[in-house]
Amino acid sequence: EGQLVESGGELVQAGGSLRLSCAASGFNFDDYAIGWFRQVPGQEREAVLCISDKAISTYYVESVKGRFTISRDNVQNTVYLQMGNLKPEDTAVYTCVGAEWCGSSQIYGMDYWGKGTLVAVSS
Repeated sequence: EGQLVESGGELVQAGGSLRLSCAASGFNFDDYAIGWFRQVPGQEREAVLCISDKAISTYYVESVKGRFTISRDNVQNTVYLQMGNLKPEDTAVYTCVGAEWCGSSQIYGMDYWGKGTLVAVSS
């Protein structure tokens, strides 16, 4: 049974940095794209970033370009979301997903979901 476990979320001040991790197990990680979603309570979930099986990144939120990067370690079966210059509007639960591919405007074939990790940015 495939599983994704996120970690690294915490309370941070505006302007700070965090690195989220998404650790995969139980499926062939090398063959999957991994995406990050975020959701603020009461709002719709939005895709933020995705990294393909070939380590190509796709951004879905304009406001994180230049601040967030995504990377993957196929030895550790882990994807990282490096977040810099954090803003209060980045506050959300961040969830990773194992998917078939990263489309230009959405993520396709989402097979595995993590439970999420909370990022809270204070002003």
